[in-house]
Amino acid sequence: PLKGAPDSPPNCPLPPAPSMPPPGPSFPPPQLLGQPYGPRGPPTPAPHLLQGQQGHGLPSLNAKDIGMKIFEDFASSWYWILIGLLIAMALSLLFLLLLRLVAGVLVWVLILGVLAVTAYGGIYHCWREYSTLRAAGATISNVGFTTNLSVYSNVQETWLAALIILAVVEGVLLLLLIFLRKRILIAIALIQESSRAIGYMMSTLFYPLVTFLLLLICVAYWAMTALYLATSGTPLYRVTSGNSSDPRCFGISGNDTCNPMTFNASRYLPCPAAGCTFYKYNDEGLYQRNLFNLQLYNVVGLLWAANFALALGQCVLAGAFASYYWARDKPRDIPACAVGSAFLRTLRYHTGSLAFGALILTIVQLIRILLEYLDHKLKGAQNPFTRCLLCCLKCCFWCLEKFIKFLNRNAYIMIAIYGKNFCTSAKNAFKLLMRNILRVVVLDKVTDLLLLFGKLLVVGGVGVLGFFFFSGQIKISDPRFSSPSLNYYWLPILTVVVGAYLIAQGFFSVYSMCVDTLFLCFLEDLERNDGSVEKPYYMSTSLMKILNKKNKKAETK
Repeated sequence: PLKGAPDSPPNCPLPPAPSMPPPGPSFPPPQLLGQPYGPRGPPTPAPHLLQGQQGHGLPSLNAKDIGMKIFEDFASSWYWILIGLLIAMALSLLFLLLLRLVAGVLVWVLILGVLAVTAYGGIYHCWREYSTLRAAGATISNVGFTTNLSVYSNVQETWLAALIILAVVEGVLLLLLIFLRKRILIAIALIQESSRAIGYMMSTLFYPLVTFLLLLICVAYWAMTALYLATSGTPLYRVTSGNSSDPRCFGISGNDTCNPMTFNASRYLPCPAAGCTFYKYNDEGLYQRNLFNLQLYNVVGLLWAANFALALGQCVLAGAFASYYWARDKPRDIPACAVGSAFLRTLRYHTGSLAFGALILTIVQLIRILLEYLDHKLKGAQNPFTRCLLCCLKCCFWCLEKFIKFLNRNAYIMIAIYGKNFCTSAKNAFKLLMRNILRVVVLDKVTDLLLLFGKLLVVGGVGVLGFFFFSGQIKISDPRFSSPSLNYYWLPILTVVVGAYLIAQGFFSVYSMCVDTLFLCFLEDLERNDGSVEKPYYMSTSLMKILNKKNKKAETK
C-alpha cells in the first residue's frame, strides 16, 4: 500500500534440396514468385501476372505521379508540420495547467452555454417554426400518412412536439443544476486539484509514450509471429509453361512437382517457356494442419498483451497520483520520482492482478470479434430473428466491454492505493462508487465536458492556424518563414490536425486518470477519516470548505 494511505525469427535461407528441410520459415527467391525459372536466359513473367497489367499503364503512372507529389509535399513541409505538433503540445499543456485557475469559470460558462443553446437554438427556433406553420394552416391532417419523413418537417404538430420535448429537457437541466450545484462545486475543486497535481508531476504527461512503445512492441511481435507461422511449411514448386496457348506446351499440365535448384528445362522440349514456378507452402505437416489454431492463439496473445500494456499504464499513473493525494504536506512529501517509483512498484507487486484484469477484458473482446464474424457470414441471410438476435448480442457485449473497462480502471486505482488483489480491489471500488453514484455521474460529465472543450480548442486552433499558413493566406515577407510551395496544401493540414488530436488525446487521458484517481482517494478519505487528530483528512482546503469539514489541531500542553 502507499505510504500515507488509510489502511527474431532466423534468417530465411534459399529453398534447399529435399534432403535438407528448413528449420523455420522459408521464402522463395523473388525471381521464383510467379515466374518460370530455367536455364534459357532471363525469366519471363507468368501469364497470370501479365494479364492484370495490360491496359493499366496510365493509372499506374498517375498513381506514381501522385505519390511523388505527396512525397515532395512532406519533404518540403515536414519541419512546419513538426512546429504545428509542438504548438499542439504546448496548447494542451497550457490548457491543463490553467485549469487550476479557470476551471470554475470555464465549467459554469460551458454549462450555461449548453442551457443557452438548448433555449435559443432549440426552443426559440421550434417556436418560430411552429408559429409560421400555424399561421399558414399547415397541419398533419393535410399530409396524412406517408413514408417520406421530410414532409413532416412542414407541419406544425412536428415543431410543437419538438418544442415540448426541448422545454421539458431544459426544465430538467435547470432542476439538476439547482439540486446538484454542491456536487458540481466538488467536481470543480477536484479538477483544480488534478491540475495542481500534474503541475507537480509533469513527467506523468509523457508516460503515454511508454504505453505507445509497449503497444508497438506487441503489434510487431504479433506480426512477426503471424508471418513466421504463415511461412512455416516447405515451399512447393510446379512445372509450368509461360505460354499456355502454345501447342508445343500442351503436354505440361502444371501438376508435376520440381526442384528449382536442379530443374532442367530441356526435358520438356519442344516447349520453349517451361519453368519451375513457386506454387504454395506445404500444408500437410503437423503445424500446418493446426495453422488456424496457432494464428488464433497469436491473436489472443496480441489482445491480452495490448490490454496488459494499457492496464500497466493506468496502474502506474494511479500510483503516482495517489502518492500526491496521500502526501500530508504538499509538495514536500510528494515522492521525488513518483512515476518511476509507481512503475517499479507495479511491476514488482501487481503484475498478476493486471494480467488477470486484462484477461477478462480479452475474453469479452474475443466474443465480440466472434459475433462480428458471425454477423459478416450471415449478412446474406434473410432470417430476421437471427439478425435481431445477433444485433442484441452485439449490443449487450459492447455494453459489457464498456462496463469491464470502467470497472478495471477503478480496480487498478484501488490496487495502486492498497496493494490488494484484483477481485478485492474491483469489489471495493464498485461498492465505493455505488455509494456515491451522484458524485460519480456529475464528476464524469463535468470532466468529459471540459476535456471535449479542450480537444476542440487544441485541434481546432492548430487546424485553423495550419489552414491559413499552408494555404498561403498568411503573408510573410521573409522567405524563411513563408509557407512552402505545395501540390496538395490540405495534406500537411490533415497531418497536423490528426497529430494534434493524438497529442491532445494523450495529454487529456493522463488528466482524466488523475481526476479519477483523486476522486477515489477523496471518497476513501471521507469514509475512513473524520478530521480528528488520529484520523485527519488528506483532502485539500477547498474541498474541506465545500463540505464544511476541517481538521482538528492537536492540543498543546
